[in-house]
Amino acid sequence: MPLNRRTFLERSAAAGAGVAVAGAVAVPAEAAGPGRPRPQKRYSFTVMGTTDLHGNVFNWDYFTDKEFDDKAHNDVGLAKISTLVNQVRAAKGRRNTLLIDAGDTIQGTQLSYYYAKVDPITQTGGPVHPMAQAMNAIGYDAAALGNHEFNYGIPVLRKFEEQCDFPLLGANALDAKSLRPAFAPYSMHCLRTPHGKDVKVAVLGLTNPGIAIWDKANVTGKMVFPGLEEQAAKWVPKLRSMGADVVIVSAHSGSSGTSSYGDQLPYIENAAALVAEQVPGIDAILVGHAHTEIPEYKVANKETGKDVVLSEPLKWGQRLTLFDFDLVWEKGRWVVEKVGAQVLNSNTVAEDPEITGLLADEHKKVVAYVNQVIGTSTAAMTTADAPWKDEPIIDLINVVQAETVKAALAGGAYAGLPVLSQASCFSRTARIPAGEISIKDAAGLYPFENTLEARLLTGAQLKDYLEYSAKYYVQTPAGAPVDTAKLTNADSTPDYNYDAVSGLTYDIDIAKPVGQRIVDLAFEGRPLDPAAKFVLAVNNYRASGGGAFPHVAKAEQLWANSEEIRNTIIQWVKAKGTVDPGRFASVDWKLTRDGVPVF
Repeated sequence: MPLNRRTFLERSAAAGAGVAVAGAVAVPAEAAGPGRPRPQKRYSFTVMGTTDLHGNVFNWDYFTDKEFDDKAHNDVGLAKISTLVNQVRAAKGRRNTLLIDAGDTIQGTQLSYYYAKVDPITQTGGPVHPMAQAMNAIGYDAAALGNHEFNYGIPVLRKFEEQCDFPLLGANALDAKSLRPAFAPYSMHCLRTPHGKDVKVAVLGLTNPGIAIWDKANVTGKMVFPGLEEQAAKWVPKLRSMGADVVIVSAHSGSSGTSSYGDQLPYIENAAALVAEQVPGIDAILVGHAHTEIPEYKVANKETGKDVVLSEPLKWGQRLTLFDFDLVWEKGRWVVEKVGAQVLNSNTVAEDPEITGLLADEHKKVVAYVNQVIGTSTAAMTTADAPWKDEPIIDLINVVQAETVKAALAGGAYAGLPVLSQASCFSRTARIPAGEISIKDAAGLYPFENTLEARLLTGAQLKDYLEYSAKYYVQTPAGAPVDTAKLTNADSTPDYNYDAVSGLTYDIDIAKPVGQRIVDLAFEGRPLDPAAKFVLAVNNYRASGGGAFPHVAKAEQLWANSEEIRNTIIQWVKAKGTVDPGRFASVDWKLTRDGVPVF
């Protein structure tokens, strides 16, 4: 339900009361004597922060069914974060610390999926979400809303909110009708010092405007999401007038100042640095959403000239940010004298047995679920080379999507049009083994909760679409060595924003500049007719403007499905029984340089 004034005040008061404790450690000073100035009162405290936890509690990869590991030997999960938090609290004194999060909490792993879809928390007498259990046990004080909080619909989010012992904050998540905050905009926390003068710390939560696009089906007519700068400018002065000595923003928004949804919304997606620059009165910003590691980044506010300290800990619980605040008592109030930030690496500690023990049963249930066998494959398939080669495992995604759309359009006005399909390499470690296929194998191809749509595009528009996708490759002259480690992700383009399109044949000439790379584009052996019409099977993220691909967001929608694509893949494998790449795989695109294949 929308937040009313009384509920909001009760919630904020409860958040403050939960941290209003005595016994902080003072900075020692000599006693004042005759003729000597009275020493200044000082106080220090630490705010810890996480972001983009994405359903990770255990240091476990449910898609490989083994302990998580990557090239940098990072670890993941709240159980690791809990150990770091306990160490910081022991060193600083729990009463001198706060713990906050910057969003994207309840989506991302099969653990979080299971309790949203398989054994949902919304059912009568249903379970408590594992992320709520873990975060409550660790003792979070507040968390901002992330865009992925809305993936499972507002009822799941509201139930999760109800199960949390801390507020979910979103000052720019507004009720669509009243334009009032649909969630608590902020929380106020009172830290008791040895000097008899408490420190009031305000945490303002801001979420991502892209929710209006990416989760359009779940939020249209229910909530709107104005820009971060606009809402910060509204709330920060209010928080200061309410007596906040320190203002911290928890923003589910990166710091780059860029957007991935083009001109679909008049707001910036990654606006954290702009908030720091444009809105006076902010001391620090916990940054989220971008999945990058920023230990400390200072941005000067244009109006005051004061540095605002930003920090973004790495995703999935791989890092914990520490903001260290030094305050001094001046002219009857606490003034921030210094702020510093750093990140701690969760791979330096063991998992907290309290957290792993708390959720051991839930973990076992999900492990059993993902290991259910749903079919067999005649050959092994992997995404290891998929970022630069047309691989059968990506063809599998496309054949499932194309067949699903063809069946949906059968007998209708568009049944006679050819159906193409787009797919990305979401994970370079996904694989389908030869032999038995489990749920985890199929789900590992599609770790996101995207759904499927059908959009109407022309040949010319598809050419533009492919040219845009091909910017993913670093321009590499003919004859120059090709290092696959340096070939992709040009201009920081993530793997999930490179699309291969099935149903067409084409070459990508990486020796040519962006916009001139698609060569020999053909349909059924003939050059593609710019005026011809095609149906594109496309995920809802892309269709809604995600990645800012041209034309597709404004193209006519012919059909849309509420079923997640990964579930569609699972059901397709179950129905077929046997997956045979020989029946659907083909090399339709390749990388070239001056007509010579790269591989």
